[in-house]
Amino acid sequence: MNDRSGYCLALGALLLGLSPLHGAAQGVVDYSPVTDERLRNPEPGNWLMYRRTYDGWGYSPLDQIDTGSVTDLVPVWTVSTGMTEGHQSPPIVNDGVMFVTTPLNTILALDAATGDTLWQYRRQMPFDIRLGHPTNRGVALYADKLYMATSDTNVIALDAATGEVVWETPVEDYNGGYYMTMAPLAANGKIMVGVSGGERGIRGFVAALDAETGEEVWKAYTIPGPGEFGNDTWPGDSWQTGGAPTWITGTYDPALNQSYWGTGNPGPWIGDARPGDNLYANSVVALDVDSGELKGYHQYHWNGSWDWDEVSAPLLIDITRGGRRIPSLVHAGRNGYLWLLERSSEGIGFIDAEPYVHHNVFTRLDPETGRPEYDMDRKPGLGKVASYCPSLHGGKNWPPAAYNPITGLFYIPANNNLCTSMSGVEVEYRRGQQFTGTDNRGSSMVEGAEHVGELQAWDLNSGERVWTREFGEFSNWGPILTTAGGLVFSGGTADRYFRAFDAETGELLWRQRLNSGITGVPSSFAVDGIQYIAVQSGWGVDAAGSQRRVDGFFGNPETIVPQGGVVWVFALPQD
Repeated sequence: MNDRSGYCLALGALLLGLSPLHGAAQGVVDYSPVTDERLRNPEPGNWLMYRRTYDGWGYSPLDQIDTGSVTDLVPVWTVSTGMTEGHQSPPIVNDGVMFVTTPLNTILALDAATGDTLWQYRRQMPFDIRLGHPTNRGVALYADKLYMATSDTNVIALDAATGEVVWETPVEDYNGGYYMTMAPLAANGKIMVGVSGGERGIRGFVAALDAETGEEVWKAYTIPGPGEFGNDTWPGDSWQTGGAPTWITGTYDPALNQSYWGTGNPGPWIGDARPGDNLYANSVVALDVDSGELKGYHQYHWNGSWDWDEVSAPLLIDITRGGRRIPSLVHAGRNGYLWLLERSSEGIGFIDAEPYVHHNVFTRLDPETGRPEYDMDRKPGLGKVASYCPSLHGGKNWPPAAYNPITGLFYIPANNNLCTSMSGVEVEYRRGQQFTGTDNRGSSMVEGAEHVGELQAWDLNSGERVWTREFGEFSNWGPILTTAGGLVFSGGTADRYFRAFDAETGELLWRQRLNSGITGVPSSFAVDGIQYIAVQSGWGVDAAGSQRRVDGFFGNPETIVPQGGVVWVFALPQD
């Protein structure tokens, strides 16, 4: 699935009352510029990017809220976003100023301690746009600006203090099927973005813009063109419409000056339509941040035929195997395998991989390269129905995993025991239109299974699962936050609970029911010595569709989840 849910909206009605709004309610009195040094070594009380740090850990070093005090956690303020659908942006916080984005590219600047609105920006969409997915996953901060990638394939830079637009750069043509939902990645004076639209016959890429001017610095395609290595893995001109989108924020190793980006599946979805390995779809690619040059890659599965996008960027974690300390890339794959790769100036090498959910497609991995062999009866083809596990939503979809350096554990928001049946049909490319070429899709559960959603904790040094929390008849779409207080925070289930677990044992320590389901990325920050936990509620998109199918598997009526986005902020009671 390439970050889409069929949201072709009647924008004339949708945009009523959503005319552009730029400006300040109060404005930021004293905004702290964000430097490269601050991004590389953020202050403990700040959350300056999508996963707080370039390594993608989703870890806060704050420990005021810990396993002993978390039971006292209470809401201290909330703000309604005025929007429905899936809210997925993390609250980004810079020295007491919070920035959140909502579906349809609204930005709220808030006082992080009180929730007071400082300014608001609302983007007006073109009337001819066909939205593949209405959500947005947040902003990047650099110098005195913040940056958002938009559904109509622009990157906009705003003055962080006032919300005034500084520059706006089109990255692609939305009429060609492209759109953007991911949070940009800021590094070395560049703003890097990827694209959605793999289900519409795009050619994926990562682009870097000059942070000050918005001028394009480089564009790195995820499908090689004629004369480039890997182009021969695509038959004929299929490389021009082959997908491989990049719709989740990359990670970055400043020492190597390489950024790492996950890529989505090829198009059309069925491999018979494009025989070959189809590089660099369903891969991780390493790009030089200054030039965009490809420095290495690893393909998780070749000739993808299951809609297993591998867009989640790998986490940069040093692990120990065989007495050797290895700078690694860790990825919980949509394909249901937990991948350990080695990163270096020479490229990306394979270490190990093993399934973390029920899986029946791979029969073997090459011990040197990690290249899988397939049970071909589990590989959909043109006119051939195949049933496979995990389902097209994967063992883990886009919600990010996390790593806690104190516990040494890696945490995965997983969905287990789900399967899909699918076959392929011939499809003709039409610019900007659906280009999946699939039919007869259905879903099922593993026979005898009694649960779906899971939260898993893995020891990466031993390669063993340490604990698992099961969520019964709910799927799990909850991004993960972990902290130095020994906690793991996550939502993701249709019962609307936001939860805190003991990071060592998985014991449930605290939960709070919110107004809607939670697929927002949680963050933690501090203002005036007080630690806060923040998350957006707002249910929708694929999480909602997945739960409807799970309800059917268990013979349950549809779980009704109220709509409406809200920013929730929690803290301990202050005497």
